[in-house]
Parts: sequence; C-alpha cells; structure tokens
Amino acid sequence: MELVRLAMTPALADVTRSHGDDRAPLPASSGKTQRHRLNRGGDRAANSALHLAVISRMRMDPRTKAYVARRTAEGLSKREIIRCLKRYLARELYVLLRSGSTT
Repeated sequence: MELVRLAMTPALADVTRSHGDDRAPLPASSGKTQRHRLNRGGDRAANSALHLAVISRMRMDPRTKAYVARRTAEGLSKREIIRCLKRYLARELYVLLRSGSTT
C-alpha cells in the first residue's frame, strides 16, 4: 500500500503523535461562533503528504465522499472538512505505524 510506505517516513511518524503540527486546532472563536484555526507550526512535508492523501480520498474513496457530503450538509466549509479528514487520517496512520503493519 503506497500510503503506508509514505507513512513510514520518520517525519510523518513524528507528526502523527505530536500536537505541535499543522493539524492541531487552536481556538479562534468570536462571539457566538465556535471556530478553530490551524496551528502554523510543524512539519510542512508531513502536512503536505497528509493533504495529498486527503485530497485523493475526497476524489476517489466512496466513504470519504459520503463523509464530505454529510459534513457539507452540516454547514462545514471545505477547509474545515479537510482539517477533520487530516486529523482522522493521522490517527489512522499512527495506529498502523504502532502496530508495525505494512499491508
């Protein structure tokens, strides 16, 4: 699996278990609106790999397409949906990396 081979890079392994990366949300609420913004620190190469994987999933994976449709109906922007998917994918990859699975 190409994505798992990509995930085996040390940089991505570090990103998936740290909160100092680009996926960790920071509060940016104003008035009645509860929002988060992305932390601009972290490993840019690992974030780029996650971003490409998420964009590919949004185009090709039926489960991700259904998730995007549901979240869009809930009123989330595309950027917010991508942020959620990156965090989900990072958690998924971390479990694979911890188990030592390469399939």
